[in-house]
Amino acid sequence: MTMQRPGLPGDLPAPEVLWARWALVAVVEATTAAESARYRTGTWIDEEGLHLDDCGCTWWTFSRVADGRYVLFGEDESSGVKWHRPPVDMLAGAPDWLPHEELRDRLEGDELGCVYWYENGAWARAPYPDDLGDDGLDCGMSRFVVRAEALRLLDEHVRRDGGSSAAALLEHAEDRRLTQELLESLVAPADGSAPDLPAMTRALHRAGLAPRTAAAG
Repeated sequence: MTMQRPGLPGDLPAPEVLWARWALVAVVEATTAAESARYRTGTWIDEEGLHLDDCGCTWWTFSRVADGRYVLFGEDESSGVKWHRPPVDMLAGAPDWLPHEELRDRLEGDELGCVYWYENGAWARAPYPDDLGDDGLDCGMSRFVVRAEALRLLDEHVRRDGGSSAAALLEHAEDRRLTQELLESLVAPADGSAPDLPAMTRALHRAGLAPRTAAAG
């Protein structure tokens, strides 16, 4: 899947697909120590939703809202939105259900690069001026949007068998049938340590990637 610069709503896959890929990385990266960290980096899930923070130039949040709505917002240093003159109103046309208070706080702090939202079966964003070169969506989200890039991310966390484990993990996550047993059999941290199965299982169920019966248990 090709992403444009600046991003277009049609560049993003169905939110359930984006959620599954992002959440899977959060699951395989989960550790008990990170859950209690004062400041988190990497990829993780909490009550607000999914997060990505590289402790440098990229941070993103992806949240599920009631009635099949989603909001994606964040920043990559490649975004020229907040520097554009005249200013771009990133919330133009945005629905009332977005987290406007948080988004405006981010805007006031020059910490926001773009905002996308999903409702009624379609992604949307504010209109951009014709001379805007990039909003950061490609650099920030291609790792989850492009399937091959998602598999490369997962390759760092799976047992070495030619990549089939990464594909198996991703398929199970996208189908919402990922289990603790599959994680235990397929995940192997790159540093050679044992996977933190309790933390991974908590992230798994919080993300909703487990079968309904397993999640209920």
